Amino acid sequence: MNTFLLMCLEFFKTGLFAVGGGLATIPFLKEIAMKYGWFTIETLTTMIAVSESTPGPIGVNMSTYVGYTMFGIPGAIGATLSLVAPSVIIICAIAKLLKSFKDSPIVQGIFNGLRPAVVGFILSAIISIYLNSLFHVEAYGNWTQFFNWKAILLFCGLLGFSYWKPKLHPIVMIAIAATIGIVFQL
Repeated sequence: MNTFLLMCLEFFKTGLFAVGGGLATIPFLKEIAMKYGWFTIETLTTMIAVSESTPGPIGVNMSTYVGYTMFGIPGAIGATLSLVAPSVIIICAIAKLLKSFKDSPIVQGIFNGLRPAVVGFILSAIISIYLNSLFHVEAYGNWTQFFNWKAILLFCGLLGFSYWKPKLHPIVMIAIAATIGIVFQL
């Protein structure tokens, strides 16, 4: 299959099954990285940081980034449209039916069952990002290289700074973290 079409299909599947918003796309993106090697897990961590820092939904930002990295502007457009197409199709298909099924116990049960699954997906993504950012997992067993000391110090410093200045706007924190990351090559 053509790589461009395969990328669009993978992002379509991600958009179809990533229930719960942008953070729910992270496990799917991790699977894409491991399955196809289009980007590394380290690149995924960077994409998440950039997507969190830029306006717009995280999943859309990440799909745009991957598409652009692989195929330029046509790839960015294709990946983004592929990710959002399932949502648009499903919303258009059920918009009229939702009023009549809104109070249905079956529908309420489905949504009640989906909530813990979404929390599990997001928690899995958070743990994965945490491990990839603060530790060199590939150096497991070598305790001198296992810890990413620069990233740990940055994390602790920014956490302490956020407690010291709790009303500081998040954009300022993002700018500080980005500047430190660029300067110290984190």
